[in-house]
Amino acid sequence: MPTILITGAGRGLGLELAKQFAAAGWETLGTVRDLAKGAAMPRGSQTFLCDINDRASLARLARDLKGKPIDVLFCNAGMYGKRKQGVGTVDYDTWAEVMRVNVFAPMACVEALVDNVAASTRRQIVMMSSRMGSIGANTGGGEVVYRSSKAALNAVTKSLSVDLRERQMTVIAVHPGWVKTDMGGGGADLTPEQSVAGLKKVVEGLTPVSNGKFFNYDGTEIVW
Repeated sequence: MPTILITGAGRGLGLELAKQFAAAGWETLGTVRDLAKGAAMPRGSQTFLCDINDRASLARLARDLKGKPIDVLFCNAGMYGKRKQGVGTVDYDTWAEVMRVNVFAPMACVEALVDNVAASTRRQIVMMSSRMGSIGANTGGGEVVYRSSKAALNAVTKSLSVDLRERQMTVIAVHPGWVKTDMGGGGADLTPEQSVAGLKKVVEGLTPVSNGKFFNYDGTEIVW
């Protein structure tokens, strides 16, 4: 039975990821910042209180999981920040916070748990990115804060795919689509169930050839 650890599993896509992987028979671990939210996690899963933006909290998680193989580390937790950030409207404090949550925290999570992933059978790391972070696909401009954070996360993902290749790891980024969550809003195209069903297929179909790629939730590749 493979093991997946999902960050930000207390709500939204993280919670739906936990539900669908647990239902498929995976050993499912999830991090939450509030144990009350962890109550929604599926039966049989394990919930860990951890703020991945806090290095001490991540260190405690690593100690709790010492020696535990993690087949898939799914770095899902993230934030959007203030919307419509562009020339003349940038809130630099918000920008710093979004970069900390969307870029620094996933990298720190990988650093804390890389040995757990290396000890597993699948040895896979998945970063929850966004098509808005694609430089090649950016024809609309705007939203510079969120776009730049996901572009930076994509650069981290690509570099990790090279740096961890010798440890036979597969590192990818995924785009969940436009989803009806607190972040995506009610007018989005997909339900969390639809998005995660696609993401789950992507994860289950990963091979070493997938390393260093950026996938849409439907399995198609996105230009970096």
